[in-house]
Amino acid sequence: MMKEEKILILLVALAVVSTARAQGAGPTTTTPAKPRQVTRVTKAPPAPGVEEDKDSDDEDTPEARAKEKAQEKKERENDLYDQGSEALDDAHYDHAAQLFGECAALGGEKADGAMYWHAYALNKLGRRGEALTKLAELQKSHPASRWVKEAKALEVEVRQAGGQKVSPEGEDDLDIKLMAINGLMNSDPERAVPLLEKLLTGNQPPKVKDRALFVLAQNSSPQAREVMGRIARGQSNPDLQRKALRNLGLFGGQESRKLLAEIYASSSDVEIKRTILNSFMLSGEREKLLTAARGEKAPELRAEAVRQLGLMGAQSELWQLYQAETSRDVKSHIIQALFIGGGAERLGELARNEKDPELRRKAIRNLGLTGGEKAAATLAAIYAGDTDLEDRREVIQALFLQGNAHALIEITRKEKDQTLRKDAVQKLSLMNNKEATDFLLELINK
Repeated sequence: MMKEEKILILLVALAVVSTARAQGAGPTTTTPAKPRQVTRVTKAPPAPGVEEDKDSDDEDTPEARAKEKAQEKKERENDLYDQGSEALDDAHYDHAAQLFGECAALGGEKADGAMYWHAYALNKLGRRGEALTKLAELQKSHPASRWVKEAKALEVEVRQAGGQKVSPEGEDDLDIKLMAINGLMNSDPERAVPLLEKLLTGNQPPKVKDRALFVLAQNSSPQAREVMGRIARGQSNPDLQRKALRNLGLFGGQESRKLLAEIYASSSDVEIKRTILNSFMLSGEREKLLTAARGEKAPELRAEAVRQLGLMGAQSELWQLYQAETSRDVKSHIIQALFIGGGAERLGELARNEKDPELRRKAIRNLGLTGGEKAAATLAAIYAGDTDLEDRREVIQALFLQGNAHALIEITRKEKDQTLRKDAVQKLSLMNNKEATDFLLELINK
């Protein structure tokens, strides 16, 4: 080794070891501070023969007693509310109703919330009439409460559960209207679908339209399917069309998947086709993605189909595509998709045998990202058998990405090429690893 090169390696090693020592040669942990315990201080009685200093304390005044009573009431309210919440979590609705009823009766800061949960528990117990009474009391006694909106929504749910018809047309609040329409979809879709379509085509905020489309997508009635089809085909604004296509992939059945295929075949819009490919993935349509990856003329769409196949873990299909693909860019996407799908074996094969240097090095890099002993052994074998300098540097980088200090140390011990030795030492210097630190100390002490 040339003197200058040895000095450079030793300087790198020394800097890392010094940093490790300064930091305690390893990560430090911070012990969380214990929660501060709050204790109530009680005044001690005066000692025998000592007169109490009344001027220094006004605890016995009416004001002090009223303040103490108010504090006790607040603590009682909090206790009842917390116990009621625990009872709800445990599905003990009878006990929850009792606790929240007592809490509401105190008339404190949490009275409105307690009234809501009291009604909620009563509804769970099937006592719908009592629940509706409590909800009406809440809206009357606390008209400005933030719980009023929740109460209206619960009222719709209670009435629908009891078989009462709720008229969405008469409701001004859009959120409540959507809940009412959602309930109506199950009993009278012929009436509900036009209301949803009106929301979707009207001058409503995007959030409202999204929710209306979500409700529509989950209904399998012919009327709902027809409206979804029109929106998905583009008879609406582009944003709504893309969301409809996605919802068809999420919630639709065989008919929806057939519609997606028809729209894909007839569309020339790359973004719409890209959205449909994502919907194919969401609906598990592996064959349709494979068809697009093989036959789509646009390379960016073939690449998108490949990416979606990777998300599905379609390793055998991706390998078939790689063998037949001629575009380097699409092949690069296939390598990435193999990595996403956990295809370490296929990546190892490409890292060893791919003729294109750029693709081969990408396979090496992704193999390093997969981790595991098998991938590490494959990388070590590639390093030992490959004479290409850039390939070997890529292997060093891949081993670093794995956190494989042992393999990098072995390379540094055996490698004759000083450029590669420097690369390996530099990577070791970046690792917060005891084995790496000990080896750097060994280099320094030689």
